[in-house]
Parts: sequence; structure tokens; C-alpha cells
Amino acid sequence: MGFVTLLVVLFWLKTLIAYFVDFNLNLSDPFQFLILLLNPLATTILLFGLALYFKRARFFYPFLFLIDILNSLLLYINVIYFREFTDFMTVSTMLGYSKVDQGLSGSSLALTSPHDILYWLDLVVVLVLLATRRIYIDPRPVNKRVGLAVTSAALLLFTANLTLGEMDRPQLLTRTFDRTYVVKYLGLDAFTVYDGIKTQHTSEVRSHAKKSELSGILKFVHKNYAAPDKKLYGVAKKKNVIVIHLESFQQFLINKKINGQEVTPFLNKLYKSKATYSFDNFFHEVGQGKTSDAETMLETGTFGLSQGSLFTQLGNDNTFQAAPAIFDQAGYTTAVFHGNVASFWNRSNTYKNLGYQYFFDASYYDTSGDKSLGYGLKDKLLFNDSVKYLQHLQQPFYVKYLTVTNHFPYTLDSEDSTFKTPNTGDKTVDNYFKTAHYLDQSVKEFYHYLNKSGLAKNSLIMLYGDHYGISNSSNPALAKVLGVDPDDWNDYDNAQLQRVPLMFNMPGYTHGKIEHQYGGEIDVLPTLMHLMGMNSKKYLQFGTDLFSKEHNQVVAFRNRDWESPDYTSVDGTIYSNKTQQEIHPTKAQQARIDKMQKHVNQALSFSDSLNQKNLLRFYHPKGFKAVNPNHYNYADGLEKAEKIEKKLGLKSTSLFSRNRDKSTQSWYQTDAPELHHKETDSNRIKITNQDDTSGK
Repeated sequence: MGFVTLLVVLFWLKTLIAYFVDFNLNLSDPFQFLILLLNPLATTILLFGLALYFKRARFFYPFLFLIDILNSLLLYINVIYFREFTDFMTVSTMLGYSKVDQGLSGSSLALTSPHDILYWLDLVVVLVLLATRRIYIDPRPVNKRVGLAVTSAALLLFTANLTLGEMDRPQLLTRTFDRTYVVKYLGLDAFTVYDGIKTQHTSEVRSHAKKSELSGILKFVHKNYAAPDKKLYGVAKKKNVIVIHLESFQQFLINKKINGQEVTPFLNKLYKSKATYSFDNFFHEVGQGKTSDAETMLETGTFGLSQGSLFTQLGNDNTFQAAPAIFDQAGYTTAVFHGNVASFWNRSNTYKNLGYQYFFDASYYDTSGDKSLGYGLKDKLLFNDSVKYLQHLQQPFYVKYLTVTNHFPYTLDSEDSTFKTPNTGDKTVDNYFKTAHYLDQSVKEFYHYLNKSGLAKNSLIMLYGDHYGISNSSNPALAKVLGVDPDDWNDYDNAQLQRVPLMFNMPGYTHGKIEHQYGGEIDVLPTLMHLMGMNSKKYLQFGTDLFSKEHNQVVAFRNRDWESPDYTSVDGTIYSNKTQQEIHPTKAQQARIDKMQKHVNQALSFSDSLNQKNLLRFYHPKGFKAVNPNHYNYADGLEKAEKIEKKLGLKSTSLFSRNRDKSTQSWYQTDAPELHHKETDSNRIKITNQDDTSGK
């Protein structure tokens, strides 16, 4: 027992070295620090304790030492891998050794560090002590009950560890939006086992998949296809597409006043503008994948998964026929601008499979000091700092801006806003209006640049809210601001608050209006494609064109609840939208409701089957070329864009080239105080780019 304890303590110490020296685990409070100290112990005791089931010393000592060596190897290869990719090795990565070897730039020697000796020194010292009999080999047999007791204690400790992790990060294992979170809360061994189980499950599902399984999906999609509105089809043809992701932005913010002040005055004007098609019955349809689910629907026309995030679970190797690739093959440049780390939601890998040519993540910006918050660069700085890259992209382009400041817990430095919040008694609800106001100001500044540069008149700008900002648990506090009695708040009200804005803005256009038809995020891609003059019919998309007369107005939520113009379904309870009360359907009503429920169930099930079994590998739309993710590298975006400009010469269509090779940065005006703050060594996020092999 003394020998087991010694090895456990030594391994625990070197795991902590990896945590605090080599891994960036973004600890935000003392509670997370405590969990980090505890999480290596449970799995280490469990693994090392297996040796106690060997009674004889000649088996016990070699087996225990072998476990120590293998676990040390797992730890160390993750240290090396993390230094290169700022991520942890998945089981599929380990099994695909050739890809790992290629990814590590041909040599791991350059990734070593002097302190790496600490990862192996304990093994050498223990061996020497055994050889010199400083540590005596105990020949006495081990009682089987000792092994059982150690195993039970380890499992109990792991349960406590998991409970603490779930307290700080609910749905830790089901959402898994970043591998770093699992390691931070449960440890590297637990992550590897968990990932191995997921990998095995995915592999089994896919290995048994057949092309014939597409037939039912094809039939469903083709049956539900909605032909485009002829008047609007191609109305934005050949224009740039600028997608602005309004983080956690709910519809009730539009035209809302707090203490007599509009929360989002600029977005209100866009919403009501004749240059904009706006939707007031548009719903988010995300599940546990939250923002990544919204991106999944908008980029692929398929739903997120029933549990977890498609980006993190399937994004590495799924086949997609997504908007970035579709626009790319239509002659567009495709790019994403985002002020968070590339690994979050596994975007760095998923975007390559989607077909994005450029990804300007946090590594491209100065996020030091107070320039960033917990989820990345502040929005005003993101829009401003993106100009140095946007201006070099060839037009037409399809670009997406992922804002982050209006994100839970809705904190903002005092110098960034003077907006007076309500006083609901719920800090989350109160501050939500302040960060939403900041986001509105950020978009206004960006629009000023778009108009100044001439991009506005040549672009379709799509703005959308990705998911709710205020959770159901805080909705009673929100009810006070909305003028509703909190005591009367119910599930129907929660469902109605899942509306988020959707706007298609085309500066110079004069026929826009506020649309009232019901729709959801799954409908965005076919709608956008038709506005751009691209027919969506040959692609497997589960939504329909919002402008089409054939558009299906049943909105499916990920939990199989749904919305329609007449009824709302919540956990099987049906509400009348007219009376806002629960109803007991007549026979005729029930038949209609059953039909809508059947559509929702089929859409979600077929989408899950398509993605989980990777069935798109069997489907080849005419004229669409399969995406090869190996063609993309996100570390040299600016250099790549400038190289293309130089090669094209006078034929270059970038804003920079059209401005006689002069920067347009001076055209951007922002009141962000951080713009004048010097770069510091402190940072609220870790700046990395897994494609950057320069070592800088």
C-alpha cells in the first residue's frame, strides 16, 4: 500500500505540473481550482489500485509499474500535442497516427521543454531505489478486500468529483463543447475513456450505415421542398453576404425601452427599414449545442444533435454540403471573424469540413488586458480589428461575424457602457440589457464602415439571434420588465420567448417589410440561397424558404416540442396561441396536431440519422465538389489574402486593391476605450492557433 501511495502521489504531482505549466485550463474561480487539484486522484487511484488484485509480488510490482509508464506516456503525448494544437488528443487522433505525425510538423523534438524531465524523473528514481533496495519489495500476499476497498474509494471519489464538476458546469458530459472543460473538471484519464466510448459508438453506428438509408431521407426532403418566390429569387445575386451573429439576442429586445431609453436603437431602425425583410415569428431551435447548433442549422440546413454538440462530436470528420462550400464553389471568398479561441466548439476542425477558406480567430487580435471578456474579444474591437483582414478578401465574399459580448453572465467593464439597467432583483436579467445595448452600438459602428467603404450597397447583410439569453429559470424576473405578472408565468410564456430576430438587410432596397410567418433557424439556409439565386433543391436540407408560399410554418424544437401559427406544444400539452391557454383538442384538432407532431419527429430523426451515420458521404449532388479539409490552414490568413491580391494585380476585387492599395482602417470609427490601451501581458483568454506551427 505504501508503494501504491507513493506512485499515486508522484503521478498526481506531475499531472498538476502539466495542468499549471503546459495546459491552459482557464481557471476562473477558487472552486475550479479545487476541482483541478482533486480530479487526477480518482482515476489514478482506480488505475493504480488494479495492481492490488495481484497477490504475488512478482506480478504486483511489474503490473503497477507498467500502468505508471503507460499513464505517464498518455500524459506526456498530450503535453506535446497541446503545445502544437492547443487541444487534447482524442482516441481517433491516436488511432490515426499518420495524421498526428504529419500534424506535429514531422518532429516532436522542437516541442520539448527542459522541464519535461519531470514527467519521467519519478519513474527513473523509483527504479533506482528498487534496484538499490532503498525501496524493499514486500513478498507478503495482498488481501483481496484491500483491492476492493481501494476501487470502491476511487469510484466514490470520482462520483464526488463528477458532482462538483456538474455543479460548476451543468451538462458537462452531454454538451462537451470544449475538450478542455472535460479535462479541467474530470481529468485526462476520464476524458480519454469518455472520448473512447463516444468514438466506439460513433464508429459502430457509421460502420453499419448503408447508402439505402438515404432513401427515406430523400423522400422526406423532396416532399417538403418549397419552391422559391419568383419575385425574390436572385434579388441579391452576386452581392457579398455578411452574416452578423447576434449572441444570445432575443426578439423582445427589439423596440424595448428601459427607463425611457431604447435598448437597441440601431437594430430597431434596421428592423423597421424598407431595406430589410424582418421576421417577428422566428424561433431559435438549438439544443445542448447552443451557439454551435445555430451554426449547424444555418450552415448545413440540418439540426443539431439530440444530445451534445454536432461540432464537437462529429465535426472532425463528418461530410457536409454546407453554405461555405456552396458559396466557395460559386466564386465567393468565405471567412469567419471571431474573437474567441479556435478550439471552442471545435470550430477550427469543423470549419474546415464546412469549407471555410479563412478563420480569423482570437490569435489574430490583441485580446490582452481588458480588451476581451471570458468568451473573447469585445464586439466593438472585433468589428474594428477585423478591417485589416476583411479589406484584403476578394469580392464577392461570404463572411460571418460571431459576436460574444452579449453572453452570459453579461458582464461588461464600467468604461464600456453608461446604459441604466432595470432593477428586477436578478443581476443576470438586469445586465443583459446593458450588454445588448453595447452589441447594438457595435453593429452601428460596423455599419458606418460598410457605408463609408461602399460595401453596404454591394452586400446582403443577414443578422440573427442564435439562442435565448435569459433562461427559463430567470424568466419570472424578466416578466417584470415585460409587464407580465410573474405569478402568471407558465410554460407557454417560456416557449413564446424563444423568438429571436432574423433580418435580411440590403441597403438601397426599398421593398422590405416585417414578415409574420412562422419559421426557425433550420429555414435560413434555403431562404438565403434563394435570395442569392442558388436553388437549394439538390441539397438535403430540412428547412424551407421562408418567403415561399409552400413554406411549412411548423417550427421544431430540439426536444420535439413545436410552434405553429395556431398551436404551441410543450411536453405534450397543447396551447392555443389565440387564447394563450391550454386546450383539450377536438377530434379534428387532434388529427391536425398529430400531423404536425409527426412532421417534427420525422425531421429531427432523419436529420440525426443523416449526421450520426455520416450518410452524406453516399450523396453526391450534381455540380458539388466534396470538401477536402486538408486544403485549409487558418494560421496564415492575412498572408494568403495578400498573396492572392498580388497575384491578381489589377484584377483584384478586394477593398484594399480598389482603394489603390491603401488601408481602409482609418474609415472605421469606434468609441471603444480599449482601442487606446496598450497591449499587456495579462489576458482573460489564452491566445492560440492550432494551425500555427511557427512557434511564435
